[in-house]
Amino acid sequence: MGWLDSHLLTAVIFLPLAWSLLGLLIPTGKSGAALKAWSVLGALATFGLSLVLYRQYQATGAEFQFIEKLEWIPQLGSSYHLGIDGISLWLIILTTFLTPLVVLGSFNGVTEKLRGYYFLLLALETGMLGAFAALDTFLFYVFWEAMLLPMYFLIGIWGGKERIYAAMKFFLYTMVGSLLMLVAIFYLAYQHKVQFGALSTNVLDLYGVKLVGGGYLSPQSLLFLAFSLAFAIKVPLFPFHTWLPDAHVQAPTAGSVILAGVLLKMGGYGFIRFAFPLFPQAVTQYQIPFLVLGCIAIVYGAWVAMVQPDIKKLVAYSSVSHMGYVIIGLFSLNALGAMGSVYQMLNHGISTGGLFLLVGMIYERRHTREISEFGGITRVMPLFAIAFMIITLSSVALPGTNGFVGEFLILLGTWKANHWAAAVAGTGVIFGAVYMLWAFQRVMFGPIKNPENEKLSDLSFREIVILAPLLVLIVWMGVSPNFFFSKMEPSIQKFLERSGAVTAVVGGGVTDEVSSSAARAVGLDAHSEQGRSQ
Repeated sequence: MGWLDSHLLTAVIFLPLAWSLLGLLIPTGKSGAALKAWSVLGALATFGLSLVLYRQYQATGAEFQFIEKLEWIPQLGSSYHLGIDGISLWLIILTTFLTPLVVLGSFNGVTEKLRGYYFLLLALETGMLGAFAALDTFLFYVFWEAMLLPMYFLIGIWGGKERIYAAMKFFLYTMVGSLLMLVAIFYLAYQHKVQFGALSTNVLDLYGVKLVGGGYLSPQSLLFLAFSLAFAIKVPLFPFHTWLPDAHVQAPTAGSVILAGVLLKMGGYGFIRFAFPLFPQAVTQYQIPFLVLGCIAIVYGAWVAMVQPDIKKLVAYSSVSHMGYVIIGLFSLNALGAMGSVYQMLNHGISTGGLFLLVGMIYERRHTREISEFGGITRVMPLFAIAFMIITLSSVALPGTNGFVGEFLILLGTWKANHWAAAVAGTGVIFGAVYMLWAFQRVMFGPIKNPENEKLSDLSFREIVILAPLLVLIVWMGVSPNFFFSKMEPSIQKFLERSGAVTAVVGGGVTDEVSSSAARAVGLDAHSEQGRSQ
């Protein structure tokens, strides 16, 4: 236990990879039952370890906790440097929470090459966890790229008819953005040597590097754009979103859930951890352009989702719209918007991940995703209909669900920054309700016109086990958001301070923002109200 106590974060990150390597030795047989059980057990063990992180994390303690630092590539100034704050803590827990659900949800959908499939799923988890915990920019880049190959093969081998095209598009988009980010990382390391006498890719060191700003093409702005391109592609932000619908539609269900639930969050997290605090003047310079792009993503994603005949493609475009809220919340540069954006990332992982799981379940029964092929499903699948309705209401941000809290805070924060952006983004809430409720009505209600729908079986026990935790979280996060805010609020405050937002844009402390009457309306209670800023 001594090693585990001091290397808990490393254990959480690499347990899935080690477990999946051992899984390669397990005989699959006809059903692969032993391998499936082994994979679920490994994912659950990782989730259990991440809960230890949560229990030991001190919200009022040091900014970064569970620090691990070892010399790695001294010639580049790179180290194996890990640590988490209240933001990355929740994203790690989201990752470890969703992984056992997608492994369990793959039992019927994937029947071939099981060893490779479950190995790639768990290896992908290691890459995602490492990216959320890396405090060295080059180490972050390594984990960022490590996520690329497993997802590429998951789409390319177990995807749909056009899986090769979708996998290549995903690979090329991500690779182009990543290379520019790598160049920017090396330039920052060089600037650290110029200013402090030694190369370093440690993000905490790079926070102190001074760069010329003040213009759209200043050195600071160009570096900001290099990082932002990589993150905007991952979000994905309009107009860099075109890879996402193809990847979602062609990916197996597990791939779609991981894409929506975790991989898209890498973009928002990258802005928070790297782009904003490293280049604060450039963030202010490009605030309006990114608010505009975020608003376009919200409205465009909703409009395109509205006309989709394929329900999986509809959910894919809804991701473009929902992640647009994350961008405008961050670029509102105030506490409400930032808090809402982080919460929205968690919400989107739960609600959109749940929608993709539901689409996968109905596809396994009917082998079609065309909305016109359904209708009247409620009569034969009442449990499925209930789960679908709750997750749909979460997606449209009904008060009392998790989606409402995040979007409400984002719109409040955006209103403080720019009234026009908030007004345009507000229409996205209406459009979101239109396309989601219309899709639900066409699939679930009306007469059963297709005889094949009369033979559909309702949710199995395994499927209930998969969906139940998501439904509980939707309600829990909607009625008790302060449970989640309490860990992340000090980290949000530090993020805003580093980004220059507290003094330059907000004009007050983050706790003053969070303790406003509007924030209290969605559940920020005594924790935020009693002036920790005093």
